[in-house]
Amino acid sequence: MDTSKLIYRDNLLSGQRILITGGGSGLGKEMAEGFLKLGAEVHICGRRGGLCEETADQLMQMHGGKVVPFSCDIRDPEAIDEMLDSIWQDHGALTGLVNNAAGNFISRTEDLSIRGFDAVANIVFRGSFYMTHNIGRRWIEQQLGGNVISILTTWVWNGGPFVVPSAMSKAAVNTMTQSLAVEWGRHGIRLNAIAPGPFPTEGMSKRLAPGEDSEKQMNAGRGNPMGRAGEMHELVNLAVFLMAPGAEYVNGQTIAIDGAMYNATGGNFSELAAWTDAQWKAAREAIDEQNRKDKANRTG
Repeated sequence: MDTSKLIYRDNLLSGQRILITGGGSGLGKEMAEGFLKLGAEVHICGRRGGLCEETADQLMQMHGGKVVPFSCDIRDPEAIDEMLDSIWQDHGALTGLVNNAAGNFISRTEDLSIRGFDAVANIVFRGSFYMTHNIGRRWIEQQLGGNVISILTTWVWNGGPFVVPSAMSKAAVNTMTQSLAVEWGRHGIRLNAIAPGPFPTEGMSKRLAPGEDSEKQMNAGRGNPMGRAGEMHELVNLAVFLMAPGAEYVNGQTIAIDGAMYNATGGNFSELAAWTDAQWKAAREAIDEQNRKDKANRTG
């Protein structure tokens, strides 16, 4: 990310301690860099602990400051509790959480296995709740305010054909955001969400536009009124706004950042209804190959 395109004053987030799930790569890494550059103490977690360590080292070499990595599977409430105990004891209370960790892939729903459904739902639906619930309880018990941002999609408003597990799970997190904003507002805890359009990352591109030209397809901006995909600094600027002092009255909102793609096209994968059996077979094979590579990276 070109940090010169951050639009905020230096040290805007000084004194904040922010945890980002799925912070070792993709959008999570970009937000970690933005928060760090603006003075926050950043904590990142993911199933690939080695990747989080590499990211932390890289960001601190670039910008100084403090990035603390954790290996944590957010599908496991006990692992979450252990990580948060460590943060509270060794560093102090968090001031912010970004629910960013996710999983997704395109599939005809009739081809979807229960295991495939759970692979997405357990991360996005359960994991986001487990993290928010655990941290929220700590804030309430200690009479601390706090700030939660969840990364969603525009599918929460109109459904997600061919990505049903993700659409269902993110719609649930949208409902959590709206509900807890009301329930926990009296404790000084805010919850908001961001619904990005296409912001290509390697993992997302390989599973939502599988094939040799996946990243090229995702960057092409097909159907977007602005004719392009999003740039990382644009999403980071929005995340900083929601996390920063001065936005305290913004609560219970989900904000789209997609160049009006949702307004123009629905912003989902409805066009895949025209795919042939052969195209779906090729997509499944490409996704399976990417999954094998990722598993090898986690265990290697």
